Amino acid sequence: MRAFLKALSSRSNKNKLDDYNKTILHAKIIQENKFLKETYIDFYNKLKRGIHSNTENKRIIELGSGGGFIKKIIPNAITSDIIKIPENDLNFSALAMPFKNEEVDAFVMIDVMHHSGNAKLFFKEIARCLKKGGTAVMVEPANTFWGRFIWKNFHHEDFNPKGKWEFKQESPLKSANGALPWIIFRRDKSKFLKLFPNLKIVEIRAHTPFRYIISGGLSFPQLLPSFTYPLIVFLEKLLSPLNNFIGMFYTIKILKE
Repeated sequence: MRAFLKALSSRSNKNKLDDYNKTILHAKIIQENKFLKETYIDFYNKLKRGIHSNTENKRIIELGSGGGFIKKIIPNAITSDIIKIPENDLNFSALAMPFKNEEVDAFVMIDVMHHSGNAKLFFKEIARCLKKGGTAVMVEPANTFWGRFIWKNFHHEDFNPKGKWEFKQESPLKSANGALPWIIFRRDKSKFLKLFPNLKIVEIRAHTPFRYIISGGLSFPQLLPSFTYPLIVFLEKLLSPLNNFIGMFYTIKILKE
């Protein structure tokens, strides 16, 4: 317990650094944490499989790249973030993207959309920039029974299923509503389809109930030894029929028609 509190305190102090240094810290944590790194690899592969065609020779934009490593899975992906990070290719807000109309083949992202303070403008930009037949694929928090319990009680970000599409964005990293994906694609699905008739919701799939929480995320130490990772993956596969109740994440795929 003492080691746990020491690690938590150390990371909390480091989180007081400026945004770039926090990104570097996050990248280091991901690489050193077996559960977290393997979970990211799995998420990147989910994004890759969700793209509507072969990823080669495609203009693929990752939004909110942070300290990730998507290029190891999709080498031609163009990384970006709202925070200026020299290691990434581009720096811009997803609410005002620097792309021409119908210039992008695919947008991919992990835990990004629920940080958008204006979801209507976010998807307006997605719809504008995507080519016809292009896709947006995202991994986002899930509002399942288990997911809701974890996100509301053990995560620093807001999780409000009664929330609106917009919220005050005081900081790109701290301001969020983890329930926003469920709000838009479940609760307000008819509104989304009315606002964006050329965006088809192809898939909303819940998954990954245990790996992320066992990893400790970016704030806590890993809870189990690294050698147990395959066992947890096997357990998740056994329980996959229950993912609509226990999944902590959604994979959401949108196609521009």
